[in-house]
Amino acid sequence: MYTSAKPYFYGTGRRKKSIARVRLYPGTGVITINGRDIDDYFGLETLKLIVNQPFGTTETMGKFDIVATVNGGGISGQAGAIRHGVARALLNVDANYRPALKAAGFLTRDPRMKERKKYGLKAARRAPQFSKR
Repeated sequence: MYTSAKPYFYGTGRRKKSIARVRLYPGTGVITINGRDIDDYFGLETLKLIVNQPFGTTETMGKFDIVATVNGGGISGQAGAIRHGVARALLNVDANYRPALKAAGFLTRDPRMKERKKYGLKAARRAPQFSKR
C-alpha cells in the first residue's frame, strides 16, 4: 500500500450523504476505494466510469493512482463524491485544468439532498390517505 511519506494530491468530495477523501499519487491508474480495488467495490461499470470522468476531461488517464476513503450514502452517491474529490485533487496537480473541469461540472458540489419528513405527513410530501367517510 502507500505510506504517508509519498507525496500526493488531496481532494475532498461530497454528494448527498457521502463524503470521499481522495489522494492522488503519481502512478499507473490503480484505483483503491476503502482498501478494495474499484472492480471489487463498484459492481456497475457506469459507476467506474463516473469515478474516471475527471481524468478523461483533463487527459490524464492512467497517470495517477487513486486511494479513496468514502463513507455514508449509497454506491451512486459515493461514486459522485469520489468524482468530486478527484476533480478537486486534480486542481492541486495543475490549476490549468480548472476551465475544463468547471465546464464539465465536476467542481460543483451537487446540492440535491433528501428532503426532511414533515409532521402531519407520512414522508416529505406524502400525505395520509384521504377518505370522505
